Amino acid sequence: MNRKKILLLSGAALLLLAAPALAENLEEKLTPELISVNTHHSENAQQPDTQPLADSSMERVTSVSQLSDVQPSDWAFVALQSLVERYGGIAGYPDGTFKGDRALTRYEFAAGLNAVLNKINELIAAGLTDKIKKEDLVTLQNLREEFASELATLTSRIDTLEARNANIEAQQFSTTVILAGQAIFGLAVGSGGDPPGQGQANTILTHLTQLQLVSSFTGKDRFRVALVTGNSADDSFSNPKAFNTNMARLAWQADYDNQVRVDSIEYRVAALSDRVVFTFKPVGFSLSSVLSVNSPYADAGQGAISLFAGSTPILKIGSLDAGLGFDWLVNDQLRLQFAYGTRTSSDSNQGIFGADHSALGVQLLYKPTPSLITGLAYVNAYSSNGQLDTGTGSSNADTSGGINEPSQIHAINASIKWQLTNQLVFGAWGGVMVTNSLKSDAVILSSTYTASLGIYDPFGRKGDLLGLLVGLPPKLNNGILVADVDSGNSTHYEVFYRYLVNDNIAITPGFFIVTDPGHISRNDDIFIGTIRTTFSF
Repeated sequence: MNRKKILLLSGAALLLLAAPALAENLEEKLTPELISVNTHHSENAQQPDTQPLADSSMERVTSVSQLSDVQPSDWAFVALQSLVERYGGIAGYPDGTFKGDRALTRYEFAAGLNAVLNKINELIAAGLTDKIKKEDLVTLQNLREEFASELATLTSRIDTLEARNANIEAQQFSTTVILAGQAIFGLAVGSGGDPPGQGQANTILTHLTQLQLVSSFTGKDRFRVALVTGNSADDSFSNPKAFNTNMARLAWQADYDNQVRVDSIEYRVAALSDRVVFTFKPVGFSLSSVLSVNSPYADAGQGAISLFAGSTPILKIGSLDAGLGFDWLVNDQLRLQFAYGTRTSSDSNQGIFGADHSALGVQLLYKPTPSLITGLAYVNAYSSNGQLDTGTGSSNADTSGGINEPSQIHAINASIKWQLTNQLVFGAWGGVMVTNSLKSDAVILSSTYTASLGIYDPFGRKGDLLGLLVGLPPKLNNGILVADVDSGNSTHYEVFYRYLVNDNIAITPGFFIVTDPGHISRNDDIFIGTIRTTFSF
């Protein structure tokens, strides 16, 4: 074997392990974090969990020992160690692995080569030539000649991305304000449900359209105004002539009679060395505006197709409209979140401390490993009529047995999101709600839970998601001085497949079944199928 081939193979050994992670890092660096926009409807959809603790981006490693799947006995250990310690050109995956045995294309190899060349140039520019081995320079020169065409293509693609980015900046709504949004169109059909309703469910076509204006004044804050309109008239499938239950609600349904309304106004600002984010939201507030739902399916346009399955109903308690809170990154593994909100707090006769409905929530999020996030939340709420007002589950549970008395509500919710592999994510949440009357001795206990399995890119298409969910909508389990408890046992089964056409269009067919709707065993099961199309911009 000639010297050139030996050099090429040694260079390949040096870069083979580096290229996969380096190549996948290229696009992640183009995503802004501070002014990222998440379009959602405050009542019907929750904000995706994109906070720092849940960040799954790959991190640069400083020691080869940080990579759990690389051992000293591996054939490329020395080469990888050199890349890490000499040139800092390695990035690991969120689960602490490197996946060096993954097959890669010539273009991926070229991306890794380009990253190392850039690092070499940085060292030379900084006058640190003593850190560069002469034999490495020879190897890189040979590799650069061998992969000249791929490097040229890569450079061309980067130039195209930069030109596209410049064009977007030139055509954006404002130099200081970003305009974004999404339009959700849903075609849905339902059957069954006679009783609890009359089963008269015709095929419906509804939409939810959202626009957001986002700006930053200091670079460490965000001001956001959201507008919304929709046309889910008469509560869609939940109306008495159809299925007569909150368990039939779709994730995107909202009846605004096609009138544009202000859905949300909020201001967020980072403080204390950027470890705390304060939120002030006089319009469109819910506890989940601050407390992370810790669910992959919370977005109305990209996640679950039902209102119930997207996120825990416990963070919907009170049907609030204004509030504030903070999110504190205590350390790399622990976050503390606090939120307080009220309903009709703009009324001077009630204000934020005398409102008929209010809720205080506290949550701890713990991330013991890069792939696992657990959460524990406590909610203390006041309701002048004893109602939970989550808009999910049985009417009996949501009205606390219809006691209609001033009550204190205590709720606990536990959640988990576990990235089992690059493709599989397991999720679950569950909790209990206790309504304690302040007027009588009435006490009501309700519960809810959901377990889910998500499969990313199931057929090799990047961005696709197959979701499988099963759960118990809020159920009134027991009570003291309550007229009736839920004697049946409704179960919610849901399957959806999000087909990503491109970065701006997603088509999601899916269906969900609710057995014994309203937790009443004599009721007919409900079947709802839908095709949801989401346009994001």
